[in-house]
Amino acid sequence: MPKAFVKSASLAAAVGVSLALSATPSFAADTGKITIMVGGITKMIYLPAKLADQLGYFKEEGLNVELLSQPAGVDAENELLAGAVQAVVGFYDHAIDLQSKGKEIQAIVVFGQVPGEVELVNAKSRDTIKSMADVKGKTLGVTGLGSSTNFLTQYLAAKHGLTSAQYTVLPVGADNTFIAAMKQNRIDAGMTTEPTASQLLKTGDAAVLVDLRSMDGTVAALGGAYPASSLYVQRAWLDNHKPEAQKLARAFVKTLKFINTHSAAEIAEKMPKDYYGKNKELYVQALQNSLPMYSPDGKMPVGGPETVLKVLSAFNPNVKGKHIDLSKTYTNEFVSSAAVAAK
Repeated sequence: MPKAFVKSASLAAAVGVSLALSATPSFAADTGKITIMVGGITKMIYLPAKLADQLGYFKEEGLNVELLSQPAGVDAENELLAGAVQAVVGFYDHAIDLQSKGKEIQAIVVFGQVPGEVELVNAKSRDTIKSMADVKGKTLGVTGLGSSTNFLTQYLAAKHGLTSAQYTVLPVGADNTFIAAMKQNRIDAGMTTEPTASQLLKTGDAAVLVDLRSMDGTVAALGGAYPASSLYVQRAWLDNHKPEAQKLARAFVKTLKFINTHSAAEIAEKMPKDYYGKNKELYVQALQNSLPMYSPDGKMPVGGPETVLKVLSAFNPNVKGKHIDLSKTYTNEFVSSAAVAAK
């Protein structure tokens, strides 16, 4: 088990979810260190977090950054609300969901223009599940209840007229736990990311049902660009730490530029060896499949927040019928300044 996960798990136990639900924002002691919780640090959708560290961009900005990991974005979100971490690398849709609950969260750098996720169908269910219209009575895997994979799974099923009562959602985590759930036939289909998707496709244990790794696939499934992986913080923290936020933005804008100007093989060379283990070729292929999802500049794509709001409003009782001020869920201020400084 990765050390970062062990450390983050004990951290979660210490702070407790109840603190996350308190009305007043809480923050860890301001020691100068910025702790970023990643919703699954080995997932390729969140690759810019580790890559920025590997490239030395945090140090170049004079930042002392610690990266921790939780298997599901909803767990990382709770750490942020509890004040145990200063920032989260997770899905942008949490900012909308949390605003409906009175929490002010703001994305300051967008990593992914699309979800970068794949709905896979178990090889043993391929003949009976041809689309999301066929998941009635089936068990669908997600990383965690309340996670972005859960949001998207519900929306894709709802598009085909299915209610959440007509299928079962099972939280199975990510990486090896997701693979095990698929191979052990505990799920008929499930939503995951790279490199997990490519591993299951290569072994023949699964097939693609819905592909959200490219803009074309995402527009076909969701109706538009769907900003996903991003760096988000509590608005109260941001108001008091703008210099740090600007440095983080510069580090990540440089990282996104590196991704968009280098090959998958060159990017893989910069990652820790334990990220690809004994199958670097598969890792490079999975990364190649993922490259279209990364933002070139960290800015929120035009129309993206509206697409996300449409998806959440379709089934999420917290968001449905609520007034959401999208302008408060993200800002391009810091990435725009980073881009100007880079010229």
